[in-house]
Amino acid sequence: MNIPEIGENTQVKANLIFMLKTIGFVGSAVWLVADFKADVQTLENDVVRMKHEMELNSEFRIKWPRGEIGALPADATQDMNIEHLKGRVDKLDEHVDKLRHGANGYEK
Repeated sequence: MNIPEIGENTQVKANLIFMLKTIGFVGSAVWLVADFKADVQTLENDVVRMKHEMELNSEFRIKWPRGEIGALPADATQDMNIEHLKGRVDKLDEHVDKLRHGANGYEK
């Protein structure tokens, strides 16, 4: 049987391998913890952003229907069309009343 020689080189080699494994393990652990911490920080930032957006959306949801924020251009056009049609309907009502009640206001 061949028995390896045990000497100063063998001991140093064994300690060097153990030290490299330990450094590798500690380095991997530090990297994993840093990566985990970055992921947690990203999630916390996302939660803060979502809360802020939710507050803005709630404010918009309440103020928009009241007209406190503004109106769409299409709403302004629609309002003008409604006002125009209201004026025409009022004139038509006057004509119908004149025809119904006569030109001097008395029925025929």
